[in-house]
Formats: sequence, structure tokens, C-alpha cells
Amino acid sequence: MAVDAIGATNSSTAALSSNAMIGQDDFLRILLTQLRFQDPLKPVDNQQFVAQLAQFSALEINRQQSEKIDTLLTIQAANQALGLVGKSVQTGAAQGYAIGTVKEISFSSGEPLLTLTTTAGTSYPSVKLSDVTLVR
Repeated sequence: MAVDAIGATNSSTAALSSNAMIGQDDFLRILLTQLRFQDPLKPVDNQQFVAQLAQFSALEINRQQSEKIDTLLTIQAANQALGLVGKSVQTGAAQGYAIGTVKEISFSSGEPLLTLTTTAGTSYPSVKLSDVTLVR
């Protein structure tokens, strides 16, 4: 899950499709197929086999780190949003330019959304953290 910081611009690149990424099951399937069809007179060199196992371990570690980083980013966004409750913020949201006080926070798909109330009483619901340009 990608989480935008306050004042960040939305310049995200297209996400890779699930077909473009190799997973643990795919790697094991490739390794077992390679072992099944290797030439018995010319087996895989031990060094190559160990190198492939090391790549598999590195792949699993990277996957776990990615999940943990996503969790940390979600927690960081929630903390950032909580810190804005009761503060005056300026936003250039899709709803239009507004200055108001953060009255409440809601979460949609793990992403915090702010509800702003202006001095005139106008309410701006579902403002993303990335739409906040200034905190006063």
C-alpha cells in the first residue's frame, strides 16, 4: 500500500502486475523442474545450486521486508493524521482550495482521510494527507 506524505506530489509510477513478479512458489517450481530434467551425467554444479538457494533466501527476505515497510507506512500515515486533529490546515484538494480545521479522521482501505471544517462552516470530507499543503 502506498501512502503519500503531507505536501507530497502524486507522481506514482504504474504498479507492476502480479504476473511480472516471481513468488516463492514460482521459484520452487522452477528449481524442482530444473533438478528433475538435469542431465545425470552433468549434474548442476554444487556452487550453482547453493547460489540459487541463496537467491531464494534473499527473495524471501525481500518479500518480508516489503510487507513490514508497508505496515510501517500505514502506521506512520495514521500517526501523521492523528497529529493534525484540531489544527488548521490548507489544502488544494480535488474539491478545491480550502483552509479549515481538521475535525475528524476516517480510514478507507487503510488510508486516513481528513474532514475539514472552515470558519464559514463548510465541511470538506475525505481529504487525503497528500492534499494538505500547509499546517498552521
